[in-house]
Amino acid sequence: MVGGMLLVSACKSPALPPSRTPMKEIQIKELTKSITKNQLRYQRFRSRVKTTYDDGKRKQQIIINLRMEKSKSIWMSANMIVPIAKLLVTPEKVSFYEKFQKTYFEGDVSFINQKLDSRFEFSDLQNLLMGLPLTDINRGRWETISHPKYYILTPKSQKLRFRPTFFFDPNSFLLLEQRFMIPGTKNNLTIKYLNHQKLDGEFVPGEVQISLFDGKDLKRINMEYTRADFPDRLSTPFDIPSGYEPIEM
Repeated sequence: MVGGMLLVSACKSPALPPSRTPMKEIQIKELTKSITKNQLRYQRFRSRVKTTYDDGKRKQQIIINLRMEKSKSIWMSANMIVPIAKLLVTPEKVSFYEKFQKTYFEGDVSFINQKLDSRFEFSDLQNLLMGLPLTDINRGRWETISHPKYYILTPKSQKLRFRPTFFFDPNSFLLLEQRFMIPGTKNNLTIKYLNHQKLDGEFVPGEVQISLFDGKDLKRINMEYTRADFPDRLSTPFDIPSGYEPIEM
């Protein structure tokens, strides 16, 4: 990813036209406007998710039933022939229980931020799953890195604690990849979005690949969305069974 940088430009600009390869000499305002115009809009989402976890030592596959209501909830039910665990995330709380060890957890997203040294919020988790940038590209100062296949956006500031890089398709303006690095460390998070599917006029990733590298170990989660739709109503049943033991994350 070598090449020149294009600086932030003037105020009012028309959106960019789609193209097979990135256009040269673009204005940042044009690019962010085109991306925002083509972003996924939804209220409720439901999908069956074939999920594979691989940390290099073990590989495990489960099926997850995913239900999401924008700005309100993320609900997951994991199955291996029979239901084995449930998760409910809201802006205020994270609740989880699993049936093998009969344990549960109740807290908030702070445990994720402690592990990653990040500042993720509930909306970031939903954006991650739906192929949307975890950082608002309409705020702050951005620059592009020239590339023959993608529009690449990155913040101009070098002082951000969690520095993002976004890769967009020049034809659809869909987000294809987002990377996050913590300056001064070897920690980085990469999320790729593949095989987008069109549902009711909106494009949803068909596959989400999440990779977390801490400088030593690489962990991967691959999520394939099937039977996806935008339902009018959703239920998110969640009750921690009696007799389960609390755990700390």
